[in-house]
Amino acid sequence: MRRLSIYTDGASKGNPGDAGVGVVISDENGVIIHEIAEYIGKTTNNVAEYTALIYGLKAAHELGAVQVDICTDSELLARQLTGVYKVKSPNLKPLFEKIVAALRVFERATVTHVMREFNKRADELANEGVKKHRQKARNNSLNIAAPPEKQHKLDF
Repeated sequence: MRRLSIYTDGASKGNPGDAGVGVVISDENGVIIHEIAEYIGKTTNNVAEYTALIYGLKAAHELGAVQVDICTDSELLARQLTGVYKVKSPNLKPLFEKIVAALRVFERATVTHVMREFNKRADELANEGVKKHRQKARNNSLNIAAPPEKQHKLDF
């Protein structure tokens, strides 16, 4: 029986703004076996938190998990998944439903709210996802100027 721990985090620079997800998956011995750092577009931090968990559940399933222990520093996500809080946001409801459906493939799942300091690597990965996108966008913007022979002087 394969039991994996999934640490997730979402980051949004601007809220809403450029957002990324970070996921760390470890085995029963605490050995990291998979990491994810992805840019997910412009969205809110809560959507990023939910999306990170979706990525994590998919990866854990692909890695053969039968049981999962979910650790998140998002109090909102943890409390909504455990039924303490209702999901009221129309942006989160479809993501919540997707997570609930994904959880059904596992024999057992636990959700734990962890303090940020115990979720540092997932946080680093979420920020890395945003950073990679911003660097790529910056590099692309450097190449948009026309060559000197095609440039025209503007007369005002």
